[in-house]
Amino acid sequence: MLEIKRRGGFIGRRPGKLPESAGNPDEQLDAPRSDDYSESVARGAEARKRREAESFFAVSNGDGSFSLTVPGYVLVAVLIFALFVLMAMAASHGKKPSARQIAFASAAIALAVVTSMIKLFEMPFGGSVTLCSSFFIVLIAYWYGPAVGMMAGVAFGLLQFVLGPYIISLPQVLFDYPLAFGALGVAGFFYHRKHGLLIGYIAGIAARLFFHVLSGIVFFADDAPAGMSALAYSLAYNGSFLAAEAAITILIMMIPAVSKALQQIRNQAVA
Repeated sequence: MLEIKRRGGFIGRRPGKLPESAGNPDEQLDAPRSDDYSESVARGAEARKRREAESFFAVSNGDGSFSLTVPGYVLVAVLIFALFVLMAMAASHGKKPSARQIAFASAAIALAVVTSMIKLFEMPFGGSVTLCSSFFIVLIAYWYGPAVGMMAGVAFGLLQFVLGPYIISLPQVLFDYPLAFGALGVAGFFYHRKHGLLIGYIAGIAARLFFHVLSGIVFFADDAPAGMSALAYSLAYNGSFLAAEAAITILIMMIPAVSKALQQIRNQAVA
């Protein structure tokens, strides 16, 4: 015998006696399936997290990272411009910066950006061996001192952030971009020493490595292989590509013709 129920029931032959554990068939059919319900809850929670993560300057990518919004890019551009102004003032010791100083510093940063795009080798999780890009920031520090070099490094770091941002959190951005590249400016402390450019370059790379390693320990410890400490992993990972680029740069710097040309350029930059 067929029975048709109008509300929440079934169409078909009434089954035999249901086991007690099955409960009321109407209630079971009216209730959502557990797997569909779980997926719906999970999707809702994920959507809420994305909405909460969104801000005026950055938006969530849904994988734990973020991307800049248009206001975010505008903010970074304003910061870079402000750094250029401060850098020019510092290079002229509070006086009106000369056109020569602005031209040499701007040219060095431009060369750093261009050479950073020439990647000889790229690491799987970020970082690459570039064509001596960090060296041009060290040059600015060698010409005009550590304060100008650090500001130039921060500006360069922000440019790198704009060209290829990877955002997990604001502290991670600070460690991996402005602080890491700004640390190259410590090279300016060695300008008065014999072989000051070479010593300053090594010191700058070591300072940059410090911030990258610290970022790896704090923010990327989960990527370390089993049985390997976060410190060892971060040091090996970041040290590998920075050491390779440093070796290439130092070999080029030691060429007599290059060394002589660099000294002549410095004389013109500080004239």
